Amino acid sequence: MFTIDQITNKLFCGDCIEVMKQFPDNCIDLVITSPPYDNLRTYKGYTFNFECIAKQLFRVIKQGGIVVWVVGDQTINGSESGTSFKQALYFKDIGFNLHDTMIYRKTNPTPYHHNRYNPAFEFMFILSKGKPKTFNGIRIARKTKGVAKTRTFRYPNGELKLANTMSDTTDKLADNVWDLSCNSPIKEHPATFPKKLAEDHILSWSNEGDTILDPMAGSGTTLKMAKLNNRKWCGIEISPEYCEIIKQRLQAKI
Repeated sequence: MFTIDQITNKLFCGDCIEVMKQFPDNCIDLVITSPPYDNLRTYKGYTFNFECIAKQLFRVIKQGGIVVWVVGDQTINGSESGTSFKQALYFKDIGFNLHDTMIYRKTNPTPYHHNRYNPAFEFMFILSKGKPKTFNGIRIARKTKGVAKTRTFRYPNGELKLANTMSDTTDKLADNVWDLSCNSPIKEHPATFPKKLAEDHILSWSNEGDTILDPMAGSGTTLKMAKLNNRKWCGIEISPEYCEIIKQRLQAKI
């Protein structure tokens, strides 16, 4: 069994289930990861045991900690697999709260030719172990100069009531749909996500000095952004080739 010091700022090359089994209970503040879902990406021939990974994540995450699970679905014979929803429900079954269902909307998705609208997003399930202990909400500029003095909201019985929304602020809390470019600077990896996606989740759900884990580290985006934002980091990656990419990125200044 590792101590917390033995996993801090470390990259482990191996199967994430076997590595996490050696972690202490309740040692991680935040997990940000994107699994190799369905068959949308080949992953060096390695297998993916979702249920065992989910159980280990619940064990190692601290009370109040967050798992950000970035996932999509494959379309097979004209029907989406529903894998993302099945995984979210399984996380709930083992004790996680589904704190939020966020959307990563790609501003430059790959165009396809088929009989449905072009797929342009992935889910970002925000899973908490109990009530989240940290939320530093990203704020964005308001698009309009004025703010409405009144707004209506509806009771469950259908009645409307005026709500006072007067505000002197020039910014607002960001929505749970994030528009981000999916261009990747790491051509050697088939499925990277944007640096800003990782960074904004790190800023939202953790504080400086917290420990961030990516159990399927891929090209190391989560680890790199954790390091740049003064967080402790820990990564696990099964592919030796991708581990070398991660090491190079962590050593680079930007």
